[in-house]
Amino acid sequence: MKTKFFLAALFTVVLYPSVTHAQTPRPEYPRPQFERADWVNLNGTWTFAFDFGKTGGQKGYTNSEGFDGTITVPFCPESSLSGVQHTDFINCLWYQRKLSIPAGWDGKKIFLNFGAVDYEAIIYIDGNYVRSHHGAGSSFACDITKFVKAGQTHNLVVQVNDDLRGRLQPGGKQCLSLNSSGCSYTRVTGIWQTVWMEAVDREGLKSVFAVPDIDQQQLVIHPDFYGESCKNQLVVTVSDGKKVVATKTVPATNNSVVVVPMKNPKLWTPETPNLYDVTYKVTRDGKTIDEVKSYVGMRKIHCANGYFYLNNKPYYQRLVLDQGYYPDGIWTAPTDEALKHDIEMSKAVGFNGARLHQKSFEERYYYWADKLGYITWGESASWCLNENNELAARNFIGEWTELVERDRNHPSLVTWTPFNETWGANDTGTYPRMVRDVYRITKAMDPTRPVNDSSGDNHVLTDIWSVHNYQRDSLQLTKDFTFEHGKEPYRNVGNKKHLATYDGQPYMVDEFGGLPWIPEEERATSWGYGGNIDNMEDFYTILEKQIDALKASKHVVGFCYTQITDVEQEKNGIYYYDRRPKFDTKRIKAIFERIPSVIEPVDLSY
Repeated sequence: MKTKFFLAALFTVVLYPSVTHAQTPRPEYPRPQFERADWVNLNGTWTFAFDFGKTGGQKGYTNSEGFDGTITVPFCPESSLSGVQHTDFINCLWYQRKLSIPAGWDGKKIFLNFGAVDYEAIIYIDGNYVRSHHGAGSSFACDITKFVKAGQTHNLVVQVNDDLRGRLQPGGKQCLSLNSSGCSYTRVTGIWQTVWMEAVDREGLKSVFAVPDIDQQQLVIHPDFYGESCKNQLVVTVSDGKKVVATKTVPATNNSVVVVPMKNPKLWTPETPNLYDVTYKVTRDGKTIDEVKSYVGMRKIHCANGYFYLNNKPYYQRLVLDQGYYPDGIWTAPTDEALKHDIEMSKAVGFNGARLHQKSFEERYYYWADKLGYITWGESASWCLNENNELAARNFIGEWTELVERDRNHPSLVTWTPFNETWGANDTGTYPRMVRDVYRITKAMDPTRPVNDSSGDNHVLTDIWSVHNYQRDSLQLTKDFTFEHGKEPYRNVGNKKHLATYDGQPYMVDEFGGLPWIPEEERATSWGYGGNIDNMEDFYTILEKQIDALKASKHVVGFCYTQITDVEQEKNGIYYYDRRPKFDTKRIKAIFERIPSVIEPVDLSY
């Protein structure tokens, strides 16, 4: 069933915090785990032009001093917050604005940073090509030092190309037909996360990989620098509030590993989200030449004996599917407070985390998950991708690698889930090879987290065995999840030639429920799994029986309920799309919390 989705007409009141045009949209620093003081937010009004014929290069757009249209960055042109709200396919568009380089940045490396641009971004300054980037949701930086001068103003032009229907790029839940339908929604094109500039010393800190080790009570930090000098030192200071708990100084080289003792650390959990502030200073002859503020959570994740462990204790994940869509911003939250609010309302109904579904969530979301105590599964926008195509695989691997490197320091992120429901993929050739490559690359970059190779089965190489089951009948759910000796447990894909067989991994139902609660006047143009429920008491009863069925299934050690909010025509959320509650939140919370987070392990053999 296809339905036309008129975004502006659906909501007259939006309950989550929204943006006002009197201020710079999304003014907060976009990278809270690697924050510098010297930066310039470039969000706000830019000029733009559509280029459906892709002839802008011939028309001299690379040198444009301003296009006829205006758009509010960082909101995509499909969104109402952008001021454009063009929801048909956009294969090419151009952005323009001026860049005023602060005079105090002379002698430093100057970076132009993009939180995310969907899909191909080509950057020009004063008509000169700077670089290009491919990605639906990964962040990237342009070193513009040789293209600009401190104290002067330059002209920035960004060309964006997007070929969603070519199926060679990740697109997530963006609809491949004109109008939103089924579980596909409004598309996202162009800039959709914050754009900013910052200045860094030429031998400043480029990145860190901070690994908590609670077993040995230490924090192990792997730094990476833009340039190295025998004169430089890296000073790492760890604080608990105002109290300094550890400090360590090492040579500022890429060969250095910083091992910081953390005696009796306060551990991070969703129930006790303890965080330590970390300051990184690069010094030369006793003078600070670069300073970065960050934080860490001391916690450990591992899988063993069929269980998922948090800090060496079996932990039951009561996750909810979060697609990260907003009525006015589409993929972009209207405010930072809206990101925080989404997590708070999820915790209020009994979830201890979320599977971040078919979208690369921005770093500010992970920041609030870290702060508030909320576990997350990091996923990509893998839908729309032809998993049997070699170029599509190459495009995916490149973007996924950037996402893992960007997000691997967040304590709230406990599982990598690169793919979802790859049921149309062949079990030989490109797909299994791609999955193995992605698994091994992810493990090489981050051996501290499990990888769920493909949510909803079609498993090739995986640390977690995930399945989807939207069976409404609780007795059938119990039957489906009863393991029998000598038989494969319930799965979504049969045992094809090159796919894995179950080997004792933690067994998680990472999509179930999807129970609709739809106002009668919207039922003709909306849907949820299993058809309408007419009586709210019936809804509670069905949900209770489903949770009891999962609780009775000893091999199921985690779930993900579909979903936290309605999204456009898919109305199976615990909340409405505008974040209004549908139900008695205390009653819903009590139902989901029938399964405790910390559980006693039992013998899972069968």
